[in-house]
Amino acid sequence: MARNAVKEDEISNVSSKKETLKKLLKYLKPYKLKVFIVILLLIFVMMCGLVNPYLLKNAIDIQIANSNVNGLIIIAVVLCFLNFLSMIASKKRIVIMSSITNNILLTIRNELYSHIQKLSFSFFDNRPAGKILARVMGDVNALQELFSNSITTLIPDTLSLICVTIVMFSMNYKLALSAIIILPLLFVSLFSIEKFATKRWMNYRKKRSNLNAFTHEDFSGIRVIQCFAKEKDTSETFLSLVNDMVNSFVSSVRLNDFFWPLVELSWGIGSIVVYWVGAGLITKGDISVGTLIAFTLYITMFWKPIMNISDFYNTLITNFAAAERIFEIMSIDPYIISGKSAIKMPKIKGHVEFKNVTFAYDDDDAVIHDINFKIKPGESIALVGPTGAGKTTIVNLISRFYDTTKGDIFIDNLNVKNVELYSLRSQMGIMLQDTFLFSASIKENIRYGKLNATDNEIIAAAKAVSAHDFIMKLENGYDTEVNERGSRLSVGQRQLISFARALLANPRILILDEATSNIDTYTESLVQTGINKLLNGRTSFVIAHRLSTIRDCDKIMVIDDGKICECGNHEELIQLKGKYYDLFIAQYNFLKEGA
Repeated sequence: MARNAVKEDEISNVSSKKETLKKLLKYLKPYKLKVFIVILLLIFVMMCGLVNPYLLKNAIDIQIANSNVNGLIIIAVVLCFLNFLSMIASKKRIVIMSSITNNILLTIRNELYSHIQKLSFSFFDNRPAGKILARVMGDVNALQELFSNSITTLIPDTLSLICVTIVMFSMNYKLALSAIIILPLLFVSLFSIEKFATKRWMNYRKKRSNLNAFTHEDFSGIRVIQCFAKEKDTSETFLSLVNDMVNSFVSSVRLNDFFWPLVELSWGIGSIVVYWVGAGLITKGDISVGTLIAFTLYITMFWKPIMNISDFYNTLITNFAAAERIFEIMSIDPYIISGKSAIKMPKIKGHVEFKNVTFAYDDDDAVIHDINFKIKPGESIALVGPTGAGKTTIVNLISRFYDTTKGDIFIDNLNVKNVELYSLRSQMGIMLQDTFLFSASIKENIRYGKLNATDNEIIAAAKAVSAHDFIMKLENGYDTEVNERGSRLSVGQRQLISFARALLANPRILILDEATSNIDTYTESLVQTGINKLLNGRTSFVIAHRLSTIRDCDKIMVIDDGKICECGNHEELIQLKGKYYDLFIAQYNFLKEGA
């Protein structure tokens, strides 16, 4: 699968609306009691509203007609009391519903975040981080109004519509029929709009995601942009993406704006028909003036829930794309998982074996071909060779960040596919080529290798890699805060901290991917002593372009074009006078010329 570029629309697998609604509604189940209370409060408010026109009809046709002042006072008191209770119930309903909605959004966001963390490297390889962030933040936030309205609008307004319709037909079926005669045309119009609006809102979500991805990538690479003076170019690209998002939003809103005029037009036509029919019925003496006045109030109560339901339907269309994008990610199964019959990895001794291992990323050509080797516990193995030869791929397969395309990998005679991932990776110390530090103190960054480590253990790890001295020279020592990715530190300092983090984990298998590539020669000599102590007694894999750092390794494997072309210790490979010899002599001559 090709990587989705920041300016390229994502390909979405649209699921049925019925399935998406089922997935959304399941989040309401833990709050059934609270939802029931909200519905009761809504019904109470609705009943208070239904009683108002009836009491008004009674006041006009009976109390005023009979000049009964006491009766009017009683009705006025009852109306005030009921509406006061209705106001309190309505406020309580809003508070409870807000709590439910916020908790549901928190649950969805946590589930989405936790699920994404379990996804395989291939998922992240194919998507810009900004597009993933857009789903975790923007798309989840878009569901707030949807959940809130599903309880506060859809359920009560549907009940209200049913009750009002029953009351209207009980009062006069002719007036009731004249009120609803326009509804079929309205529903056909709304469904027609929905058919096109959903696609437009999905397109808007994609454009918004593109903008989010570009902004994230732009700020992450701001140093490169400023170094090459590309601010103007990136600003133009940003403006172009903003315009794409705005245009897609305007296109969606223009279509959605037809909802309200259609509902209001239908309301107006329905009211005209009711007045016209009602006037004829009064002339014939079939109904009283009070009945018509009460009926006109019920007409308002009939169309108000229709407008609210139409607004909910509009909200549903607007935010359905966000729900589909969320559940699309949650439906992706992690490619690398612990099998149902997976066993817990015992304490690793360090025996590693590759049997006929071939690996390719997605549908690309194989990166490594038919790799075979056996490593004894405690041996240190160096992987050398040109860039892109497959060295990093080999160590990624040991940690099972990817699964082999062909062949098997065994650790202590256990196939890595048959053991629990956590029990495997928790016993490995990995220092990747891309050094990453969190926005926290140096102490917390080192402690990430062992969360319950004491301060003394942290300092000991830093001393082992010669990081202690430069750390103590910083303003707050180990409590010095580093910026995102450790930008306030030099590249070499970041690597040393990352190296200390790996040491602190006390791994059974240690993987160093270009661990000393950005350390100066003087620091490298200091670190080498710590590395040798660390490698003693544990299996280790070291990827290095500086051949001087791996001369003492037990085995050196030369990787070229995805294959092991040479294997032996330093002296053996020098005597062989093959590719390793050529690399060593080339580096030696380069350093000699530089000197």
